[in-house]
Amino acid sequence: MEPSSDSPQVARFDVFEVDLRSGELRRPGAKLRLQDQPLHILALLLEHPGEVVGREELEKRLWPDGVVVDFDHSINTAVKRLRKALGDDAEHPRFIETLPRHGYRFIAPVETLAPGPSPGGRGWTREAGTGEVPLRRHWIATTAGAAVAIVAVLFALNVGGLRHRLMTVVGAGSARPREGKALPYPRIESIAVLPLENLSGDPEQEYFADGMTEELITDLGKISALRVISRTSVMRYKGTKKALPEIARELNVDAIVEGTVQRSGDRVRITANLLYAPGDRHLWAAAYERNLGDALTLESEVARAIANEIRIKVTPQEHVRLASARPVNPEAHRLYLLGRSYWNKRTAEGFKIAIGHFQRAIVIDPAYASAYAGLADSYILLSNYGLLPPKEAMPRGREGAQKALDIDESLAEAHTSLAWACTEYDWNWPVCEREFKRAIELNPNYATAHHWYGDYLSAMGRHREAIAELERAQQLNPLSPIISGCLGHRYYFAREYEEAIRRLLNTASLFPEFAMAQLWLGDTYMAEGKHQQAIVAYQKSGSLFGARATELAALGQAYAKGGIRGYRLWQLQRLREESKHRYVRAVQFAWLFAALGENDQAFSYLQKAYEDREFELSLLQIEPRFDPLRSDPRFQDLLRRMNFPPS
Repeated sequence: MEPSSDSPQVARFDVFEVDLRSGELRRPGAKLRLQDQPLHILALLLEHPGEVVGREELEKRLWPDGVVVDFDHSINTAVKRLRKALGDDAEHPRFIETLPRHGYRFIAPVETLAPGPSPGGRGWTREAGTGEVPLRRHWIATTAGAAVAIVAVLFALNVGGLRHRLMTVVGAGSARPREGKALPYPRIESIAVLPLENLSGDPEQEYFADGMTEELITDLGKISALRVISRTSVMRYKGTKKALPEIARELNVDAIVEGTVQRSGDRVRITANLLYAPGDRHLWAAAYERNLGDALTLESEVARAIANEIRIKVTPQEHVRLASARPVNPEAHRLYLLGRSYWNKRTAEGFKIAIGHFQRAIVIDPAYASAYAGLADSYILLSNYGLLPPKEAMPRGREGAQKALDIDESLAEAHTSLAWACTEYDWNWPVCEREFKRAIELNPNYATAHHWYGDYLSAMGRHREAIAELERAQQLNPLSPIISGCLGHRYYFAREYEEAIRRLLNTASLFPEFAMAQLWLGDTYMAEGKHQQAIVAYQKSGSLFGARATELAALGQAYAKGGIRGYRLWQLQRLREESKHRYVRAVQFAWLFAALGENDQAFSYLQKAYEDREFELSLLQIEPRFDPLRSDPRFQDLLRRMNFPPS
């Protein structure tokens, strides 16, 4: 079915009008932007209204030079986007009818205007890369025969690195030239990997797609010249309908990687598309397939291909790290990814299930370093969240991190976990800093390493350095409430209360469900002597943490009747009651007794906190709530026993 040379320039149907020369789709009062592939499909359907347009004809129109990447997925996605633009429904179509295994048919009446030859004599076809039609998530190769021959010679000789820019990797790595007419190549220094789409058809496999997304982010993160957005921020866009330029603006990146992952039997297939976000321009596409045991190698290949495509500087050491992925037992890898999916829930039950998966992965593959790192992260957060006493959780976390590093010294996550155990439990400050720096050297884009290193620097009283690290963490993870809140909290420790309040209020506005922002805001107001504002913030925090209305009312009544001292006495009684049923950190009692002027009681609880290795003691030098105790010799003795360097 070849379109005639006098194809219409303008066509109308229902309330829509499409100009096939300019590539514009209009309806009353609005101009709609269509991506390139959906517009090509619409043009072909309008040339043959009421007729079945087969998938072979679509392939000829969209890929005239015969270069096809993931045809079925590309066509299905393009038709879906076209229907969305038209407000059409596949189940009850008004415009585009699907005929399974045959093709598509345009079923609405079509009025054509101003017939005449269209560009190229093939109906509406426009050369990719001219800039006349915005490119989005998929590319269209329209290279003429002569251009293909020229490109083939340049490709074979790799003139000016052209092969890296004009390759599409399929399966085991075969390459084909793609676009003939190239735009000036954009400068890319930052990138976000959107959640890979699960094509398995099994919702239970979502964890696998999410895990592969995270591993691709980790591999790209090893490149120091590239800023890579962390998993926490990009997962917020899972299933999003937002346009790519909007996502790029929100994440402040130059480029977006999107794609799919499909696990079938003992094989895994990944497709990846690289897009220059400001111009919504497609740069590169590739498909890779490997055995499940080579899944990590596959991820490294994708990362290296992206680095080559964007021509970012990769150091020799980074090349080695990207190429160092080893085969992994498929079942152990499956259990590890499942464990990470539960770990990311950040709940007591999630940590418990995650630990079970990591332990089973280690039984299957005792040399699987990442599974030990997962164990380390689980126990460390169990301690940080107050779900296990530090003396029970932290040694296990440290042991897991050290075991992971004994197997694979290049794991930035394990170095970070070991550094955190040193900070929060061992108080071995030189080792802490050494491990944080090594983690950042191995993965400069690991937001958690920058975050926790900032916390360490703050504990050392190095506030400007701490704030700089938290700001870097926020650049890498801009949608993380904990990083945003911790950045404001660092100003509290630096005694810059006005700036702390400003930033914490901003965090509370951006993440209204994040309870810690209100808690830290209350602490800051309290340090400033703004007791009424502090009580309000504490009530908001309690509500977000799930406190009962009667408890929140009692908090307010205690303050109303007894002022700030009445509130503290009420809080002391509440902690005593809670300690009968769950683990309550001794340092919380110490703070209250210090504020009440009962120093002996405060030091008694500080000694218990020291024996239990509670993590708040790492803040001994900087926490304002310790101020009433600083002049006491017992306080200086505690600093000495914790190995703090001289102030």
